[in-house]
Amino acid sequence: MHERLLPASPNWYCSRCSDTNDKGILGFGAKNTIYLVDVTASSCVVVGELVGHRERVSGISFCHHGDLSHICASTSDDGTVKFWDTDEKVFIKEHKSHQNTITALHWSPVDKNLVVSGDEKGIMVCYWYNTGDTCSFFPEPRNIFSLSCSPHTWNIVAVGYKDGMIVLVDVTKKGEVVHRLRGHDDEIHALSWAPTSNEEGLHSRPDDITESTNGVSEGAEKGGYLASGSKDQTVRIWSTAKGKAVMTLKLPFLKRRGSGVDPGVKERLWLTVHWPRSKPTQLLSSCFGGELVLWELTRAGKQRWSLLGGSEGQNHSRIVFNMSSVLLPDGRELLLSTSMDREVKCWDLSSLDCCWTLPTLGGFVYCLAFSPVATGSLGLGVGDSMVRVWGTLGLQNRYDTKTFWQGIKSKVTALSWHPAREGSLAFGTDDGKVGIYDAFSNKPPQISSSYHRKTVYTLAWGPPVPPMSFGGPGECAVHSLYSCAGEGVILQHDPRRLASEASDIDTLIRDTNNIKHKLSPHTDLSWKPDGRVVAIGNEDGSIEVYQAPSLKLLCSIQQHHKIINVLRWHHQHGAPELQHLLASGSSNAVVYVHDLSAVIESPPDSPAVMTEAYRSLSGHTAKITSLAWSPHHDARLVTVSYDSTAQVWDVLKEEGLCNYRGHRGRLLCVQWSPVEPDLVWTGGDDFTVQEWNVSKQEHARPPKGKKTLELREKSKSKAKKKKKGTGRGVARAEETPPPSLRGEGDKEGGGAAAAGEGPSEDDEEEEEGSEAASTRGSSFTARPPSLPVERPTVERPAVEKQPSGGKTFASIKRDLKKEKAEPSSSLKKRKPRSMLPLSTSMDHRPREDLQQDILTLATARHQGPPAHCVPGQGEHIQLGLFANRQALSRMFQEEEEGHVEAGHYDCMVYLRLWSGDITGALQVATEKGELNDHLLSVAPMAGYQVWSRTVEAYVKQLCQQESYQKAASHLLSIHKVYQAIELLRDHQLYREAIALAKARLQEDDPVLKALYTFWAGQLEKDGHLATAAKCYLAAGSAFDAAKVIAKKNDVGSLKTAAGLAGVAGEVELSRSLALRCAKDLAHAHDWPGAQQVLATHHSLLAHRLHFCTTEMLSACLSGVDGVPQASLPSHPWASPVLGEAGFLGGVREVWGREFGVGEGDQEKLQGLRQVLRAVESPQPSPNIPLKQLLNHLSLDLTLAALSWLLGDQGAALEGMWRGVARAREAGLFSLVAETCSLLFPRGVSSVRVFSSSLEPGQEPGWLSSRSLEAFVSYYWLYGLWWSLIGERRAGGESQGTDGPRSLAETRNGSATPERQNGEEEEKVEVLAVKQNGLAEPEVCESSTPGACVPSQRPQQQEEAEGRCRAACGLLLSEPHAMHQASQRAIAEIQLRLASMVHQHSRAQETEPPAGEGQASPPSSSTTTTQEATHPDSQESTAATLCAGGDTLPSLVAMVSQHHKEVEGLPDDVKKSELPDIMECCLVILYLSQSCTLVGAANQTLARDLLTRHGTTSDLRKAAQHFLS
Repeated sequence: MHERLLPASPNWYCSRCSDTNDKGILGFGAKNTIYLVDVTASSCVVVGELVGHRERVSGISFCHHGDLSHICASTSDDGTVKFWDTDEKVFIKEHKSHQNTITALHWSPVDKNLVVSGDEKGIMVCYWYNTGDTCSFFPEPRNIFSLSCSPHTWNIVAVGYKDGMIVLVDVTKKGEVVHRLRGHDDEIHALSWAPTSNEEGLHSRPDDITESTNGVSEGAEKGGYLASGSKDQTVRIWSTAKGKAVMTLKLPFLKRRGSGVDPGVKERLWLTVHWPRSKPTQLLSSCFGGELVLWELTRAGKQRWSLLGGSEGQNHSRIVFNMSSVLLPDGRELLLSTSMDREVKCWDLSSLDCCWTLPTLGGFVYCLAFSPVATGSLGLGVGDSMVRVWGTLGLQNRYDTKTFWQGIKSKVTALSWHPAREGSLAFGTDDGKVGIYDAFSNKPPQISSSYHRKTVYTLAWGPPVPPMSFGGPGECAVHSLYSCAGEGVILQHDPRRLASEASDIDTLIRDTNNIKHKLSPHTDLSWKPDGRVVAIGNEDGSIEVYQAPSLKLLCSIQQHHKIINVLRWHHQHGAPELQHLLASGSSNAVVYVHDLSAVIESPPDSPAVMTEAYRSLSGHTAKITSLAWSPHHDARLVTVSYDSTAQVWDVLKEEGLCNYRGHRGRLLCVQWSPVEPDLVWTGGDDFTVQEWNVSKQEHARPPKGKKTLELREKSKSKAKKKKKGTGRGVARAEETPPPSLRGEGDKEGGGAAAAGEGPSEDDEEEEEGSEAASTRGSSFTARPPSLPVERPTVERPAVEKQPSGGKTFASIKRDLKKEKAEPSSSLKKRKPRSMLPLSTSMDHRPREDLQQDILTLATARHQGPPAHCVPGQGEHIQLGLFANRQALSRMFQEEEEGHVEAGHYDCMVYLRLWSGDITGALQVATEKGELNDHLLSVAPMAGYQVWSRTVEAYVKQLCQQESYQKAASHLLSIHKVYQAIELLRDHQLYREAIALAKARLQEDDPVLKALYTFWAGQLEKDGHLATAAKCYLAAGSAFDAAKVIAKKNDVGSLKTAAGLAGVAGEVELSRSLALRCAKDLAHAHDWPGAQQVLATHHSLLAHRLHFCTTEMLSACLSGVDGVPQASLPSHPWASPVLGEAGFLGGVREVWGREFGVGEGDQEKLQGLRQVLRAVESPQPSPNIPLKQLLNHLSLDLTLAALSWLLGDQGAALEGMWRGVARAREAGLFSLVAETCSLLFPRGVSSVRVFSSSLEPGQEPGWLSSRSLEAFVSYYWLYGLWWSLIGERRAGGESQGTDGPRSLAETRNGSATPERQNGEEEEKVEVLAVKQNGLAEPEVCESSTPGACVPSQRPQQQEEAEGRCRAACGLLLSEPHAMHQASQRAIAEIQLRLASMVHQHSRAQETEPPAGEGQASPPSSSTTTTQEATHPDSQESTAATLCAGGDTLPSLVAMVSQHHKEVEGLPDDVKKSELPDIMECCLVILYLSQSCTLVGAANQTLARDLLTRHGTTSDLRKAAQHFLS
C-alpha cells in the first residue's frame, strides 16, 4: 500500500533480533512487529510487516534451506515462538512450550526442521517444524543469553549464559553437555560458528592461548571454531574439538569519530560477533562506541584489526546489537548491522564501505513539515527526542536523512520551516522548549529564553505584531515565530533575538478588542499564507479570526464543540474564490470548511459570528489530529485521525476520494508532497512514516466502526498494567542496576537525556516497557535460597561480677535499649512507661545495695558527698531524687539521655517541661516531630515568638501527616489567614479554602476571586461544569460561567447559558447562545420550543421570522422527496390555507398576525433584512443534507418576503429564484416542482405579478423573473404530460408513450418515461399529477394515443391552450438553445482533452528512462525538465493517442470557436438561466402526440431547434422518432 516507509527502530539488547535469508530479505524486530526489508548493494525497500506478537519481539531467525528460505521463526516476551511465511506475510503456526521469558533463538543451518530456543531460567526447547514435536532440556541452572546451532553437526548447540559460561549441548542425548567453555567472566552477548569445520590456519600469539578448563566429556568428534563476544570486552575463539580457547581478542580503545553523541554519555557495552560465510579467516565484532571491527585471524603482530567505514560519518554513533550477512549473486557479501543510534547500515565486506543507511524511528511521529524553500526536504518530529530532515527527492540515496539531537531532552512535538530562509527549522518539545536549527550546519540550536509550561503543539511563522512590529525598516524581523502550547498561551518569539523575552499575544488581543472577560485557552493557530489574518483555535471549540497586525477580531466560528486540534488555510495559487477557505479539525470526527471571503475582503464593524459551515466532511470515527491541503489541486484535502486512517476529500463535492489504511496505530500528522500530486506522507504512533499514492488505494471512505480501535486500546492498557504489576523484570533494591544501565531502558527521563546531552535513549511509553525488560544484564547474582546464611558471632566483653550479684548502671541502660528493639507482643495492657526508668531500676537492686545507698545518702546530707560519689549522676543516679535540686537536675539530664538512646522522646520532652525548660522541650519536640496539642497549649508560657514558631512547626508536622484542615486552623491562631488559605488550596481542598476566605476576608479581596477562578479551572478540566459555572459567577465573571455551561452543548445547557448571560448583561453572548439553542430545537422539529427561546431577545426577531418560514415550508412540503412528517406538536399557523398570493402571501399574513411585522415600519423591515443577509448561506451543493437544504431554502424565501414587504420586487424575485435554484441544484425534482407550485399557484401569471412593477434598470430582477417564468412553465409542461400518462393508465393501456421523464434520465440515454417497475412508475405519475395541481386523470374512450386528451370544459381547455402557448414561447428560445449547445460542446471537448492527457501521461510512465536499464521511474524533477525541453514531442504523442484522429491544436481551435459563438450572444442570454431547451423540445413533441394543446408552429419550431442544436448522441437518439 505504501511507496516508502521509515520503520520503527530495531529492539535493543537482544542476541539475535535481526537476520537475513538467502533471498536478500532482512527481518528485524521493532516493538512487537517484524519488518521485512529487501536488500541490494545499492538500496533497500521495506516490503512488509509481520504482526501478531503481543509484546516485544526478542529474536528472529530464518531457515537457510532452499525450499524453506522464506520461512522465519520469531520469539517474543509474550512467551511464544511463532513461524511466518515472509513471501505472503502471513502467520503459519506457533508453540508455547516456554514458561519464562525467551532470550535466544536459532534455526539450525544443517537440519531444516530444527528450531532451538532458550529462556532466562536456563530451559532449552527443541522444536521440529515438520512434525510439531518439542523436547526440553535443562543443561545448566543459569540465565541463557545467546545460543547458536552448529553449521557442521546438526545435533550440537552452543549456549552462552549470563555469568560468562558457554556450553556445547548434544540435543540427541537429552541435552548432555559435551564441553563447558570457561574463560569469560560476564554476559555472553553473541555466538558465531566458523563457516568451515577445519580448525587449522589461525595464527595465535602465546599470550592469546589461555589455559582454561574445559570439563571435556566424550562427545563431538567433528570440530569447528566458535567465536564468542562478552561484556568483559573480549572476543574469544574456541576449538570445539578440544574444548578450549585458542585465541583471545581484546577490543581496541578507539577515539570516538564523528559528532553523533556526547562522549560524556556512558553506554553499556554490547559486544556482538559475526563470522562471514565467504571469509573463514576473518571475524567481525562490534566495539565500544558503535564501530565495527574486522579481525584478521591469520595475521601476526598486534594490529590484527581494521575498521569498517573509512570516511567520516559512515560508522554507527552508538553501540551495535546485531549483525547478519547475505551473499549476492556476484559473490560479494553484504553485512547488515543494527544499532542504538536507530540506524540500519549495509556494508560491502570487500571494500569495507557503507553502501546505504536506513534510518528508523524510536517514538511517535508527532509532526511532519516540508520546507517551502528547499523542495523535498521533509522535517520529522519524533518522540525519541530527535529531529530528522529527510531529502525525499534523492536519486542515489532514497533515505538520505540528517539527524539533530543537540539541545533536545524530550519529545519533539512541533516543527515549522522558515518561509524564506533556507534551512531554518523551528522546533517545539514536550517540555515546553522552542528553538531553531540550521539544517545545513552541525551547530547547536538557538533556544528561546521563554519556555512554555506544557507541551508545544503548534509552531507557525507569520508577520510580527505589536510590540515586536514597532520600529523602522530593518529594526524588526520580517517574520516572527509563534508557538502554541498546552497551557493555552500563544507566544511571539523574535527569531533574531531568541534570548529576549517572548510576548503573549493575548495582551494585544485584549487591548485591541476591549475584552475584559477571560479568554478561552488557545490550542492551535494558522496564519493565512498572505499574512493578512490569523486563525486561532480554542479549547472550547471556537475559532477566532484576527486581522494583522492589530489582531482585531473579524469573526468567531461557533461550529465545533470540542477542542480544536488543527487549522489550515487553503493555498493561494488556486481559484480566487477558494483562497479564503479555512479547514478545521477537532476532537470530534467531523472536518468543517468555512469560507471567510466576506469578512476578510469586507471587514465588519463588529465581529461576526458564523454557525454554518461552507462544507462538512464526515466519515472519520475518531478525533481529527492533522490535515493538509493539496498544493496541486483546488479544494482537495487530506485528513488523519485516531481511527488509524488517512482520508482524501473533494471538498466542494463533500465526497471521499480515497482512504489509506496502511498504519498500525493512530495517525498524528500528514503532509502532501510539494512535487508529486499523487503522493501523501503520514506519521503515527506506530513509530513509522509512510509515503503512499492516492490513486492506488482501494478504499474510498474510512471504516465505519471504531469498536476495534477502542478494544485495541483497552487491551493494550490492560497488558501494560498487568506487566507493571507482575513484577517481572522489576529488580529488588539490591538488584537495581546502576544509573548507566537503568537509563538504557527507563521510560521517561533516562539515559542520555538525564545526563544532559546526546540523543535520548528513552522511547515512547509503548516501546520502552519492553526495552526495560531487556536490561537483564545486571551483574548482581542472587544467593541460591538453599544455601544457609552464616550469622557473624559477636563477642561481648565480660562484665565484672558485682559482690552483691546486682546489675550495673551500664547494663540497665542496655536493657532499656533492648526494650525498644524488641517490643512486647503481649495483648495484656501494659503499665505506663516510667518517666524516670534509670533511677527506678537502680532502686530495684538487691537489699545490700539499697542499704549501701542509705548510708551514702546520709553521709552526703550530713558530712558532704563521699569521694567518687555524685548524687544524681552515674552509679548514684537514684540519689538525685533525695538530695538537693542540683542533684535532681543531674538526674534529669541522665534520664533524658537514656530516653534519647531508647527513642522515648516524649518522656524527654516532659522532663524538660517539669524542669521549667519550656523552650528546650519545644525545640526537642519540633526536631523529633513529636509536637502535639498539649505542648502547643503550654507554648505561650515561653513567649509569643516561641509560641508562633512552635505553631508553624506544628503546621508542617500536620501537613506531613495529611491533617491539612487542622494545620490551617492552627495558622489562624497566629493570624496567618492568607497562609492558611494557600495551604488548603495547594492541597486541593478548594471548597474549604473558599469557605475560610469568605469567612475571614473582605468581599472584594482579590484572593477570593483568584480562588474561585482557580477552582473553576480545575472543575472545568474534570468535567464538573455546573460547579465551575457557580465559581465563575461568584468571581464576577458571568461571561465565563455562561461559556462553561454551554460547553455541554445540549439544549438544556444552552438554554441555561443563554439565560445566565442575559441576566448578567452579556447581551451578545446570550443572543449567540439562544440562537444556537433554537437551531438545535429546530433541527429536532421542536418549533414551539425554538420560538420560545428566540422570543427572549428582541434582536432575534429576524431569526424568528426565518424559523416561522422554515416551519411553514416543512409542513407544506411534508412527504415530498423525503421531507419528514412532523412528529412533535407545531404551531396552528404552520399549515395555512394558501390563496392566489401563494406561499409568500400566507407567510406575510402569519407574520402580521403573530409577530406584528407588516408594511408599516420600513426602517424595521430594513434592519430585519440586513440581519438575515449576514447569515452565512453557502453555494448550492448536490450532496447537501435535506434539513440543511430546507433551512437555506426558507432563508431565501424569508428574504424574498421581507423584500416584498419593502416594495423591492426585484430583490423578492432574486430571493425566490435563489431558493428554486438551490433546490434544483440538489437534484430533488419533485421538491422543486412543489416549491414552484407553492410560490406561484397561477403559474407564469403569479410571477408577473411581481415583475410588473420592476423598473427597466433592475437587470437582476428581470433576469430572475425570466428564469422563474421559464422553470414554472417547464414544470407545468411536465405535470401536464404526466397527467396524460396517468389518464391512459386509468384507461387500461399497457404501454406508455415514449418520452423523457427528467433531464437526468435524458442524459443517461433514456427516452422513455416508464421504469421497469410499473407499479413504482404509476405512483410517480399520480404523485406528479397531484403535485402540479391538475385534475385526477380520467378514463379515455379512445384507444388511440394521439386522440386522447383530458376531459375538460371549454373554458378550462382554452385556459390550458393559452398556458401551453405561453410556455412554448418562453422555452423554445433560439439564443438560449445556441448558448446551451455551445456549453455542451465545450464540455465534451474538455473531456476528450482530459482523456488525451491521461493517455499521454500513462504512455510516459511505461517508457523506460533513456540510456538506463533501471526499473525505478525517473524523478519528478527530471520528468518536468524533459517535458519543458521537448514540447513538440509531447504534442505529437498526444495527437497519436487521441481517439478519432483529433489533434490537440484542432481541439483547442474548436474550443476557441465555441467561445467566440458564446461571446456573440446577448448578455441577457448568457446571464439568465433556463431549463435545458433540448429537453423542453422533446417534452413538447411527446406532448403533441397525446393532446391537441401544442400548436403546429410550436411543433415545427421544436423540431428545428432539435435539428440545429441537438448534436450529442443522446439527444439524437431521443429525437430520432420525430426527426426521421
